[in-house]
Amino acid sequence: MDERPRDLDEIGQRRWGSVFAAVWLFYLASPLEAGWDRRETVAGWVGMAATVAFAAIYLLIFIRLRRRRAVGAPFRAYLAPWPGAGVVLVEVVLAVVMCVTIGQSGTTASVYIAVTAVMCLPTRWAWLVAVVDGFGAYLASILVPGWDEDSGILFGTLVAALAIWGISQAINRNIEVLAVREENAQLALEDERNRFARDLHDILGHSLTVITVKAELANRLFEVDADRARAELADLERLSRDALADVRRAVGGYRDLTLPGELARARSALSAAEIEAELPNSTDDVPSDRRELFAWAVREGITNVIRHSRASRCQVRLSADRVEIIDDGCGSAGGTPGHGLVGLRERAAKLGGTVLTESRDSGFALTVVVR
Repeated sequence: MDERPRDLDEIGQRRWGSVFAAVWLFYLASPLEAGWDRRETVAGWVGMAATVAFAAIYLLIFIRLRRRRAVGAPFRAYLAPWPGAGVVLVEVVLAVVMCVTIGQSGTTASVYIAVTAVMCLPTRWAWLVAVVDGFGAYLASILVPGWDEDSGILFGTLVAALAIWGISQAINRNIEVLAVREENAQLALEDERNRFARDLHDILGHSLTVITVKAELANRLFEVDADRARAELADLERLSRDALADVRRAVGGYRDLTLPGELARARSALSAAEIEAELPNSTDDVPSDRRELFAWAVREGITNVIRHSRASRCQVRLSADRVEIIDDGCGSAGGTPGHGLVGLRERAAKLGGTVLTESRDSGFALTVVVR
């Protein structure tokens, strides 16, 4: 659905570009008129034929270059060096034939030769050809008997070359700007994808861990204490609904994590895992700009304690510049940090903070510090 309109736009742009190039061939009417005035001579017909051939080659080269140029590609010489030089040489030969057969009006071709050089040759060679072409036409107007001095041909040739070169540079700059914008947009999209993946991992990792622990506990209690088993199942339903709500918030781009809420969830999760919890009763000392980070730290730390530590006791310490999650479990098995810790380090770095992990003989400590 989207490709067809884009192709039609591209065809339309090329068509109008070709029409624009053809309009500028109007200035070759002067040598054609001069040849027509000499139509009773062979030179007149040769001059007109050379003029028509010159115009046709110029227009065909312009159309071919535009068609070979990829959409969004920089403006440059799109022919290999030797074919490009060959085209310019053919145009020069035809221009000489025009001047020899129909006179000074044939020097009009010098402007088109300069433009062709800019389109077909690398910049250094294009400017060399344009300068030699312009001065050659001007000197011919001085040295050839019967011709009038025409400084305007030198000015017109160099200005035409400068105009086409300037347009090419403007096109290149615009393309570079668009490329940078596209790259920035791609990087922003990639960053957003990473953020979403990180948040989804943190949210589901914690919630599913607690749900798994409660499901195991309810299964053990089913034959022993039916009332408590039913209470655990009710908690499972509530936690599942909370997890679904968290996922929806993450999908919607909202991360309204609160530190008190995470501490309350930690107490419930640790209790379900039969781990003694020592948690702060207040979060008043924590500055507002650090509360979300510390909430993520509590979530990640408690999730890891329940999953991996086999601890019997867990302590969370809060202060204005740090949060610590300490357990008395088996410590860390080493290896590559998981996605949760990687995401936590990225969040901490945005606030100029650091994430510290310490494996002890009697447990493991996760600390997030923001100075």
